[in-house]
Amino acid sequence: MDHVVYLDTKAKELEKLLQGSKTMIIRGATGRKLPYGRVNADDTLYFINNDGKGLVKAKAVVASVFNSEKMSPDESVALVKNHQNTLQLADAQMKKWAGKRYIVLIELNPTEEIEPFAIDKSDYGNMDDWLPVERIESVIIRS
Repeated sequence: MDHVVYLDTKAKELEKLLQGSKTMIIRGATGRKLPYGRVNADDTLYFINNDGKGLVKAKAVVASVFNSEKMSPDESVALVKNHQNTLQLADAQMKKWAGKRYIVLIELNPTEEIEPFAIDKSDYGNMDDWLPVERIESVIIRS
C-alpha cells in the first residue's frame, strides 16, 4: 500500500528525514483517525512538504508501526518524549502531538530523494495530511 504524507515545512521534517537525523514520523488524534491501523510495515510513504507546491519529493519504506491504545495526556506526552531522539520534533510539533489520546509512531527505513512529481488529489475531498492512495501510479499527474 502506498501513502502520500504531508510534512511540516517549518519544522524541516523532509530535510531531517533525508539527512537521517529523523527516522520516525508521528500522527495523533483524540480518536482513531488516519493513519491509525491503516499503515503497515513494508508500505511505501511518499512525502510532500505542506508548502503549497504539492510536489512529492521523497519516499521511504515503513520499517515498523506502533498504534497506541487510548492514553491519558501524561502517558501520551511520555511516549512522545521517549521517542524524541528519532522523531526530532520542533517545539510546535511537540505541542501538537504530545497529549493526544491515540498516537501512531511510524519508523522508517532510510528516506530517499526522488524526481519530484505532482499528484491528483481530486478523490480526496477532506484534505488531510495523510492520503492512503493504494498505488502511487494511480494519482501521479503526467505532464
